[in-house]
Amino acid sequence: MTDTHTARLNFEKALSDATTQDQAYDALCALTKATVDAKLFTVMTADMDAMLARRVYTDDAENYPTTGTKEIEMNRWFEQVHGRHETFVSNTLADIDTVFPDAELIGKLGCGSVINLPVILGGKMVATINILHEEGYYTPERVALAQEVLTLPAMAVLALAA
Repeated sequence: MTDTHTARLNFEKALSDATTQDQAYDALCALTKATVDAKLFTVMTADMDAMLARRVYTDDAENYPTTGTKEIEMNRWFEQVHGRHETFVSNTLADIDTVFPDAELIGKLGCGSVINLPVILGGKMVATINILHEEGYYTPERVALAQEVLTLPAMAVLALAA
């Protein structure tokens, strides 16, 4: 079982010392990697009025830069994450390909599983924490751990960034 106590203390210290949004996101990324693990970690915000998503943080700026926006697509992922505010999990690249147009790049980065954890503030989904790893990595136990350990810290970071 992952020792989350030290990781949480490190997150709290890093967040309390953060003076920029990137430092706050760095703290959340470090917490994620120390507890759930990830090969790729990003944060996407959602502007539902404009129907646009924007990557506001990435730990791989070369392949997943924070520039630009993309249209929010109405699909089963949208229904689950935006509509019902439920975590989306996929453990195969083939399944990821049914909802994300960048599945080929995801696969080239050695990733084939994803957790998209919605961040809810004021009753609205404002962002997703996107955690990717090799195919089959996000077992039900790891998903439960991600939800338990990352939900409140993600809300804190996004509230701070707002």
